[in-house]
Amino acid sequence: MHAKDHFPLISYLVLQGRCRMCKSVIPWQYPALEIAMALLFMGFAYQIVTQDPNVPMFARDASDAIGLFLRNGLLSMLLLPIFMFDYRASIIPDRLSVPAMIIALSLNAVMGVDPLTMLFGGFLLGAFFAIQYIASRGTWVGGGDIRLAMVMGFLLGPELGTFALLIAYATGAILGIYLVLFQRHDLRSHVPFGTFMVIGTFIALFFGNSVVSWYFGLLG
Repeated sequence: MHAKDHFPLISYLVLQGRCRMCKSVIPWQYPALEIAMALLFMGFAYQIVTQDPNVPMFARDASDAIGLFLRNGLLSMLLLPIFMFDYRASIIPDRLSVPAMIIALSLNAVMGVDPLTMLFGGFLLGAFFAIQYIASRGTWVGGGDIRLAMVMGFLLGPELGTFALLIAYATGAILGIYLVLFQRHDLRSHVPFGTFMVIGTFIALFFGNSVVSWYFGLLG
C-alpha cells in the first residue's frame, strides 16, 4: 500500500472504500475509528481550553493540563481498538489492556493523583468482575473484562469508575432488550460487554464529575 493511502479518513474516501492493490472492500470500522479518534481528541482539547468542570482538579494548571491531554489521548488509542476487538471478536487483548493500566497509573501519578486512590479504584472494579468470573466459571465475564475494569479504576478512581460501570450496564441492558425484542436474540445471546465499558469510560471522562456532583448534591 502506498504511503499516501495512510491519511486518516481522506485515503478511505479517495479510494472509495477499496484497497488500491487488490480492490477488496475496506471494513467500515477503520474510518469509523478514525472519526471517533478525531472527535475524542477535539473533545479533550475543548475541555482543557474551556476549563470544563469535568476536568479533574489536579489538572487545572498548564503543565498538568498537558499531561491530562496526553493521558486521555494515549488511552483513547488503546480503548478504541479494545472496543472494536470486543465488538467484532469478543476479545480484549492483553497487549492493549495491560499498557492501558500502566499509562493510567503512571501518568496519574505524574500529575499528583493519590496512588492509593488509583489502586483502590482499580482493584475494586477488578474484584467486582473477578467475583463474577469465579461464580460463573467464566461464563458471565472473561479475564479481559477483569483487566479492562482495572484500567477503568486506575484511570478514573473509585467514584468515577463506579459511575462509568453503571453507564456500561445501563447501555448494555438497553441494547440487550433491543436485541431480544427486535432482532430475535434470546437472553443467552452474548453481548460483548467490553464495548460498553469503553463507552462508560469515555462518558465518565467527559461528564462524570458533573453527574457525580449533581447526585451527591441531591443527597445533601
